[in-house]
Amino acid sequence: MNKRLSLIGGIALASISLLSLKNAPKEAILDESTEKTYTQYCSSCHGEKVDAFVDRTWKHGKTKPELIASISNGYADLGMPAWKAALSAKEIEKLADLITEKLASVDQYKFANKPSSNVFKSEGMTVVLDTIATGFESPWGFAQLPNKDYLITDRSGTLYLVDQKQHKTAIKGTPAVMAKGQGGLLDVVLHPKYASNGWIYLSYSKFKTENGQTLTATGIVRGKIKNNEWVESQDIFESIPYTKTFHHFGSRIAFDKKGYLFFSVGERGMEKVFPQETDNDNGKIHRLNDDGSIPKDNPFVGKDKEKFHHSIYSYGQRNPQGLTLNPYTGDIWETEHGPRGGDEINIIQAGKNYGWPTISYGINYDGKPITNISKKEGMEQPITYYLPSIAPSGLAFVDSDKYPAWKGNLMMGSLRFNYMNRVVVKNNKVVSQEKVLVNLGRMRNVKMGMDGYLYVGVENPGMVFRLRPQ
Repeated sequence: MNKRLSLIGGIALASISLLSLKNAPKEAILDESTEKTYTQYCSSCHGEKVDAFVDRTWKHGKTKPELIASISNGYADLGMPAWKAALSAKEIEKLADLITEKLASVDQYKFANKPSSNVFKSEGMTVVLDTIATGFESPWGFAQLPNKDYLITDRSGTLYLVDQKQHKTAIKGTPAVMAKGQGGLLDVVLHPKYASNGWIYLSYSKFKTENGQTLTATGIVRGKIKNNEWVESQDIFESIPYTKTFHHFGSRIAFDKKGYLFFSVGERGMEKVFPQETDNDNGKIHRLNDDGSIPKDNPFVGKDKEKFHHSIYSYGQRNPQGLTLNPYTGDIWETEHGPRGGDEINIIQAGKNYGWPTISYGINYDGKPITNISKKEGMEQPITYYLPSIAPSGLAFVDSDKYPAWKGNLMMGSLRFNYMNRVVVKNNKVVSQEKVLVNLGRMRNVKMGMDGYLYVGVENPGMVFRLRPQ
């Protein structure tokens, strides 16, 4: 049997769904020789990073003695050879130690208890959660109006106006959406000059029927609200081509300081087809003028439109569900879902290739490698990445004096582990992180309001909260 087959593949069988992924900090491997052993005998089947491999359900046990027995004796019926003849007892023991160490880092996300009150303590901050609105399926997008009322999208297809007394009013006439899989009514943002022009932007899963089959795309529309109705609607973007899939729509929207409209489009679950090619819109960050026209300085303007779609600003993305302006630098920051491991934080730069799926720190959901490399010349490295995955969604820089200990920090929601991740950034580098609002719920969105407060939206049940400093 080929000794480069799976070293540990038969130890565990993964039964992991898209939103059950985990995350842990990247720690040093025990020693260089153990790292080389894993790379030589394990990585071809389990991926480059052992952190991603250990995030699974273990069929044959995960204690050190059980791991040693599995590695030594193998499971021939599962395709895993016995390694006791090829590796020394010491080498096998060190591999078991390595796996045990990485398992401990995964366990950091096994939070013990649900919150017992609406008061949460953080490093240097205590916040009280005020309930803003309830009764959603998934409060995907959030925007605060100048009068301090709120616009909140529910992924099921409704845009709500919520007043200061928690009264919800459904806005009539918004676009029809395909609320299936990960699709629906998604993000909402105000034009930077909303007070004078009234424009509101929505992202959603657009759909059409061809030859009896439903096809979907990411759509961007702008319009206005008058008398609780969506009016003056203008479709300004639809991702081409439409696909048969119902996931990886991306769909976060952000304006930069110059008034350009940025938004994400996922690769629609077709990583081998779309993200590394520029003749399509999927697996990309796009930039438009506020009316949907193409900025003259977009990176691919002037090239063949058939080979280079001119709205593309960056490519090689998987499924970005976090997009925000860094108010201190003017850059657009992004988070995207990795597969099993490999979630990323990126700073988006014009014309850059962010690598998916050629490079990745994650592996496939079935435990097999997507790629054997995590770095390649000409492809951007993330600011940081997460092993295992936290499933990031929603992203905001804290720029309010109401949160002195958090000011300048990046906040992101974790769908998988039900908390808010506080990221301390200095000189575009992550220097520390903290888990905040632990076990609050599947955190879909994090957003700064016009009033200087931080807001979060959670699912199951769908609720929106204001974080009020105590």
